[in-house]
Amino acid sequence: MFLIADGKVGEGPEEAHVDVLIGDKDGAVGYGFAAAMANPSPGHVPLLAVLEPNLQTKPATLLVPKIAIKNLRQADLAFGPVQAAIARAVADSVEEGTVPKDKVEDVVMVCCFFVHPKAEDKEKIYAWNYEAMKLAIKRAFLKEPSIDTVLKQKDELSRPAFKT
Repeated sequence: MFLIADGKVGEGPEEAHVDVLIGDKDGAVGYGFAAAMANPSPGHVPLLAVLEPNLQTKPATLLVPKIAIKNLRQADLAFGPVQAAIARAVADSVEEGTVPKDKVEDVVMVCCFFVHPKAEDKEKIYAWNYEAMKLAIKRAFLKEPSIDTVLKQKDELSRPAFKT
C-alpha cells in the first residue's frame, strides 16, 4: 500500500495544510519514516504523533515540518496543538473505520505540516489541523481526487500557484 493525499482547512496564519503518505512499514513509506527519524535536519526535526506522553497513536505517525522551525514559539505550536490535533485525527480515523483497525500495526503515516511564522491562535491551529488531517486520511484511502476530477477542474482553479 502506498497512499498520498493532502488536506487544507482554514485561512490566514492559522491555516492548516498537511500532506500525508500512508504505506506499509516494510515498504517505501516505512523506510522513509525510519530514515527521517534517523536523519533529522535542522529546523525540520520529525516528531511522533502522541495523544499524550507514552500514548503514541496507531498507526505510528511521523510529523515533519514543511518549513524550518526557527524559535521556541513555533516549536510550542508544533509540539502542542499541531501534534495533538494530528494524533487525535489519526486515532479518530481508526475509530471511525477510515483506517482499517486490522492494519494499524502494518502501516505507518508521514505527515508534513505547516505552521505559519505569524500563527498565534492555538484553538484554530488545533481545530484546523485536526480537520485537515482527517480530510487527508479520508482522501488517501478514497484515492481522491480522481484523475477525471483533476482533468475537469485543472482549468478552473480558484487558487492557482501560477497562471499563464
